Amino acid sequence: MARSWTRLHEHLGAAPGPLDFDMVAKAAADRLAESDDLDWKEQLPQPPREGRWNELAKDVAAMANTRGGLIVFGVRDATCELVGIDPDKVNTEQYAQWVRNHVQPYLPDLTFTVLTSADGATSVLVADVPASPMAPHLVYGTATRDKDQQAAVAPYRDRDHTAWMAEHQLERAYRDRFTRAQRAEDEAHHLLAHAAETVAAQHTEPAAYFLALARPERPLPRTAPRLTREETTAVAQAARRQGGDPMRPGPLTSLEIITGNPRPGLRRWVLSTLLLPGAREVHAELHHDGTVLLAANVSWNAARHLTAGDLPDAGIAVSEDFIGACCRDLTTTAWELARRLRVDSALQLTATLTAVTPSPTPTPPALVPVITGFGGFTDVPGHARHPRRIQPVTATLTPLDETETLRETAQELFTDVMNQFGLDPQL
Repeated sequence: MARSWTRLHEHLGAAPGPLDFDMVAKAAADRLAESDDLDWKEQLPQPPREGRWNELAKDVAAMANTRGGLIVFGVRDATCELVGIDPDKVNTEQYAQWVRNHVQPYLPDLTFTVLTSADGATSVLVADVPASPMAPHLVYGTATRDKDQQAAVAPYRDRDHTAWMAEHQLERAYRDRFTRAQRAEDEAHHLLAHAAETVAAQHTEPAAYFLALARPERPLPRTAPRLTREETTAVAQAARRQGGDPMRPGPLTSLEIITGNPRPGLRRWVLSTLLLPGAREVHAELHHDGTVLLAANVSWNAARHLTAGDLPDAGIAVSEDFIGACCRDLTTTAWELARRLRVDSALQLTATLTAVTPSPTPTPPALVPVITGFGGFTDVPGHARHPRRIQPVTATLTPLDETETLRETAQELFTDVMNQFGLDPQL
């Protein structure tokens, strides 16, 4: 299940958590009426008619375009009778393929889950459709009079049935999408800019920082329970265990000394070594809405084994190993926090490298990658470029991803950053 709070939880007075078969059975027995976020279906999803039109795609898009919800297969919609489905006939991969083929833009958070009674006699299939920040989603199919002509419609849920968006509703939906995207971009830019200012204030010499942000596509509302100090500590510790590499310690290792005592901030908890003398400068924020911010000094001791001639004039050495560790720790921290807060949407990760200087300079220092080879020897690759600006790179993660996917996401960020130096690294 993608979400932990649904129409069924509300009806039954249940605490947030995974949906189970007994909850579906009780709601059906109570004859819980269909609504814009609940749709009972007697039969399993059917194949696209004539290979072109698919009802499942329409139903999924309608809920994604409204406020999300559940489609429960195995309950008769007219009477709410629990008739069940044959779990052996369920093909979730095929259902997901139908949605991919017929719905645009893509819906990454859709999940299909089979729930079975304790005695194994009855099962239902639940499609959990989160509200989509990319709405409106169009459903593509064949026009009735011309089988070669593709038609596109935008469905939505209107109380207990599906309707079609009129032109003015489509206009509003697109305007809302662009507004959400611009607001999210502005907030991300503000957080990263503030982090850069915070770390720059601690330096009297130029330094280079890994700056990164992980934000849920749908942040938790401010009315959601706040993250406690103990939960913040638990998230940081779990993330360090999840992605830790004793041969290449990352920013979470640098924060270990103060992990047990995070400082309260404005709707966030702060872990920072910026004021600890002699320590690598790392600043991390875990926000109550599921946002993670990470700023870490990647130039700290990076040039300790180099000679003056290894660096260009005004160049700052940056550690390839530590940049990789930053990507890894950002990914695991964002994942652990999302699971702790029960975030039910994808996470958008943004990362970059930036030079910070005590005072503004017209030309920022060049960043020089330092790689660690066999036996721990460090080197500056002669073929590597020394860019003065690294463009931000992005990746997507969901709380449902497994450990292997976390590594792949961290590798994606790491590769995209280091490719700008002309390097193709491996975590």
